[in-house]
Amino acid sequence: AVSLVGASHKILERRIYLERERKREEGRIVGQRTPLRVATMNEVIVLNEGYSRFEDTPEQEPSAVMLANCTCTLIKGRDCNVIVDTMTPWDGDLLLKRLQEHQLHPDDIDYVVSTHGHSDHLGNNNLFLGAKRHIVGTNISHRNRYYVHDFDNAPFRLTDDIEIQATPGHTMSCVTVLVADAITGLEAGGGGRTAIVGDLFERSEDIENERLWIEAGSEDPRSQRYHRARIAELADWIIPGHGAAFRVDASIRRSLRRQADAPSAPTETGS
Repeated sequence: AVSLVGASHKILERRIYLERERKREEGRIVGQRTPLRVATMNEVIVLNEGYSRFEDTPEQEPSAVMLANCTCTLIKGRDCNVIVDTMTPWDGDLLLKRLQEHQLHPDDIDYVVSTHGHSDHLGNNNLFLGAKRHIVGTNISHRNRYYVHDFDNAPFRLTDDIEIQATPGHTMSCVTVLVADAITGLEAGGGGRTAIVGDLFERSEDIENERLWIEAGSEDPRSQRYHRARIAELADWIIPGHGAAFRVDASIRRSLRRQADAPSAPTETGS
């Protein structure tokens, strides 16, 4: 089975390579990388919409089983291409196919961001060995070089429009990618700010039902509530870790502020 998966990867890579060579011959691609298109805004594209739910298991099973995969997002920026959360190791062919649909090869990706270190968010980081930086949570690296950055005092900027902020809660090293002047493809117009938040938000329904994100795992629920409310104040759109993107409105911000200000929550006291 392992050899078949490897062969499948090689076949798809070969197809992508041949297509790039054909376009290069036609004069559409010059040099080793696909040139960045001239863009007036940063385009945010959901390559795969994530999900999470508990599996129905027999009563005799020793533990519950959650079925999950993350939302994977591409940022085609003014100055760079960024991939955020690369899904599970079994999704390599799917990810390569999605990139090909947007005329991109793994070598065209400048930055790889995993919003935290869980396996469904970094499973294909190894496809992007040509990237300038790999950011996994608050760890920033290239090959064997690790770059120290104080996220407590400043975001880590990829460009003037794209920054990474620490948003601990689900794990204590979680981060959020904020994209300014962004077109999400979710509505006409654009120019707002999109937050790619990983598991800070499980999906939009967890705003009214906190059990959804708490039961998915939270190392620090109080911190997570604080950052959920804070990011909602900054963003026009949120792309959550395991669901569809959603627009942030005044009622959502009020709900999240109220939850963050509450002294405790029923889901944590067992009531």
